[in-house]
Amino acid sequence: MSKEDTRGARSSGVSRRRFVQGAGVSGLTAGLAGCSDLLGGSREGPGRTVTWGFDPVAVQNNGDTIKQALHDNGLSDDITVEFVPRDQDTGAARSNYNRLLNAGENDPDMFLMDNGWANIFIQRDQLLNLSQELPDELVSDVDDNYFSAFTETARDPGSGDLFGVPMFPDFPTMQYRKDLVEDAGYDPESNNWATEPMTWEQWSNIAEDVQDNADVDYGFTTQWDIYAGTACCTFNEIMSSWGGAYFGGPDNLFGPIGDRPVTVDQPEVISSLNMMRKFVHDEDAESQFSSYGGGFTPTNILGWQEEGARTPFAEGNSVFHRNWPYSLALTGRNPDDTEDPALGQDLGAMPIPYAVSEENAAQPGTGGTTAALGGWHITANPNIDNQDDVAAVIRAAMEPDFQLTLLSVQGWLPPRPELFNSSEAQDVDVVGRYMDTLQVAGDNTMARPVTAVWSDQESNISQQANRAVGQEASSADAMATLQSALEDTESQ
Repeated sequence: MSKEDTRGARSSGVSRRRFVQGAGVSGLTAGLAGCSDLLGGSREGPGRTVTWGFDPVAVQNNGDTIKQALHDNGLSDDITVEFVPRDQDTGAARSNYNRLLNAGENDPDMFLMDNGWANIFIQRDQLLNLSQELPDELVSDVDDNYFSAFTETARDPGSGDLFGVPMFPDFPTMQYRKDLVEDAGYDPESNNWATEPMTWEQWSNIAEDVQDNADVDYGFTTQWDIYAGTACCTFNEIMSSWGGAYFGGPDNLFGPIGDRPVTVDQPEVISSLNMMRKFVHDEDAESQFSSYGGGFTPTNILGWQEEGARTPFAEGNSVFHRNWPYSLALTGRNPDDTEDPALGQDLGAMPIPYAVSEENAAQPGTGGTTAALGGWHITANPNIDNQDDVAAVIRAAMEPDFQLTLLSVQGWLPPRPELFNSSEAQDVDVVGRYMDTLQVAGDNTMARPVTAVWSDQESNISQQANRAVGQEASSADAMATLQSALEDTESQ
């Protein structure tokens, strides 16, 4: 998760791409105005050129490989793809793209857009309608064969038309020290930890027990700072796994603003925060969590984002850790092959635990294991006149072999669930070991409720969730404050 989301960065945009060498690429993140200057030449001449606003780290490290993969998957040699590196920070990239499109610029032709804000551009009518511009078979392919919840973040919430083709999704997992849990007498393999979610109650007792049995400081590290990642992701996951929701469930994620219920003051949301207080402070004022383990999570999480939480885990000082696939790629490396802390084969992964089943969830579409949703979509500039060439690039990018190439060279998960079961995906170094768990996560995602007012709402959410778990206010009082704040933003 990036600084805006958070993959993004649900998360910190820099940290999530550290597993690709050379993540420091500030020299590539020039503004996009007049981006043809970045290409070192004109778009005129032999053949045709399609310009694509793209991830800067991918451009630096694998740009030529990715371009060749497009041609290997059917893109005509008459079409040249030129990547225009966007700003590495997803929030800055969003601002740049907004200025460019507002000005009516026709360059670049295509963009990679964060699923956390693509819908804002859709609702502003700033993107090309791909349901109208792409061949019917490509639109049907997305409809039938891509992760549906991820694809929904690329659709117009009113018409259902497709304005983005999913490029790669991002799903978190609960990562753990396999060696420590086995030393404590647990058998993750026989009990199918990789694919069968466990309850928070069961998980919390394991976390407390294994920490007590091992020489580590923490049972669990995660992210709970006052930043976008708490609102979009960590709090969203835990709340949803309790059957709670910001606005009454997935049907209301993208609006309409002012015409959807605000539901953060409900008992299930308050219970999710009280559970976190149990994990951190071993607090159980109402005896709701007497059967749960507690006191195994440090107060440091109140100031931790992705890398702050990952570091002690990678150093072997925590039993469990919640994070994105980049953490699997980094932490699962062979310790003998890297100077950075890594766990190698001792790294395990499981789906995020849950509190109530989907059948027993208070809000529709919630309950059960829940993974926050990150990732990026292919979108197109509505001001272009080379739609056919853009469609040809998108067609090549939708080929399964191209998506598997991105997984292999860049670590980007494929948007097709069926590819997670392929031998090619499971043979990818490190991340391939966890494809079964990642597929479970991908089938159980919860997007952030992105609308034009989300940026104001996410700051209020992360602040009040942080206050509740930090014991600055009771969970009920913090959610009452948040309820009022969200109602105010909905009425603007």
